[in-house]
Amino acid sequence: MTLEMKVPSPGESITEVEIATWLVEDGQYVEKDQAIAEIDSDKATLELPAEQSGIITLKAKEGDAIAVGAIVCLIDTSAKKPLESENTEVRSQKSESLPRFIGDRSQNSSAEGGRPKTKVEVKATPVAKEMLDKNQLIAIKIKGSGSNGKITKSDITNYLTSGINTNTIIGWGGTREQESVKMSMLRRKIASRLVSVKNEAAMLTTFNEVDMKSLMDLRNKYKEKFKETHGVNLGFMSFFTKAVTEALHLYPTVNSMIDGENMVSYNYADIGVAVSSPKGLMVPVLRNAEQMSLAEIELEIKRLAIKVRDGKIDIADMEGGTFTITNGGVFGSMLSTPIINPPQSAILGMHNIVDRPVAINGRVEIRPIMYLALSYDHRIIDGKDSVSFLKTVKEMIENPIQIIFGGKNPEEVLLNL
Repeated sequence: MTLEMKVPSPGESITEVEIATWLVEDGQYVEKDQAIAEIDSDKATLELPAEQSGIITLKAKEGDAIAVGAIVCLIDTSAKKPLESENTEVRSQKSESLPRFIGDRSQNSSAEGGRPKTKVEVKATPVAKEMLDKNQLIAIKIKGSGSNGKITKSDITNYLTSGINTNTIIGWGGTREQESVKMSMLRRKIASRLVSVKNEAAMLTTFNEVDMKSLMDLRNKYKEKFKETHGVNLGFMSFFTKAVTEALHLYPTVNSMIDGENMVSYNYADIGVAVSSPKGLMVPVLRNAEQMSLAEIELEIKRLAIKVRDGKIDIADMEGGTFTITNGGVFGSMLSTPIINPPQSAILGMHNIVDRPVAINGRVEIRPIMYLALSYDHRIIDGKDSVSFLKTVKEMIENPIQIIFGGKNPEEVLLNL
């Protein structure tokens, strides 16, 4: 019996996907639920599992755009599972027949160091050529003193003993080759969305700086006990997420969106957390983050980050956010102007923490400072609300006890003020 496998719908409004990578080969035996392909949509990359066991026949190539519901492969479910040696032989035959492309370094790299070999004829004596290969030198960097500019043994010896750091001079050895790779459907969609935001939104960015000392002291004091109690590390993101949810409650226009001629505001905070992955930027969403404790936020961020890392993130995990936080500081960013994640109206950018001299009570002290950036759509968010929102986040981070008491001082809670 032949089973026709069709492209499932990855989510609402998605009508087409792209075959990113086949994880099996034509004619290979596959097991039920085995991942046979990675498919790209304009929102995520998902794995396609085999619906039954059998011999697979591929009906599309990598890079092909396939409509949702179209046949992507056939599985002969009546076929018996071959011996492992037979299946291995099929794969090896297929791999030998695959074409080699310009970007494949295995065709022009040395076995020892992986440095691409030059394709031009080297003018050098036989002994000099052996020295070039042995020392992984590029011939064009060495001036030959032999006849017709031929490189000699003495030329290489002089080069190696000249006191010059050859690794610095040589660099990483570009081969003058080029490679053109089609962008994934996800990357194309990201590009289109970002350009549309720049063209359609009245985007503006306001900045502030936050003294991280109090938060860092609190974290260092309790991080071991926190991990023992909750089974997850205590990071900065949970504090910033809680600070953001409290600030959104105070300034609801920042938690709003434009829908035609209407402004839609939300009485909940679904916070998107930007996560970098090999497939591109993913923004999984923490649902009702305003109701979560610090431990619940950390656990949910960890769960979603693992799904992103393993390529198993669902589209449902990334839909419907009302505000986004992105942390360029993990890559060393000092300051940036993050782009709004549409259709949201604001995004908070965190950056790296650097010891800087600041004035504290009239005295200069060295404090761990982080720059914050809030990009917002000025069409619905006024400067007063945006600046006040960011200032509120700053004050809560600098006095993290306020986060626990809902933005109020402990004394005010005690006195029911």
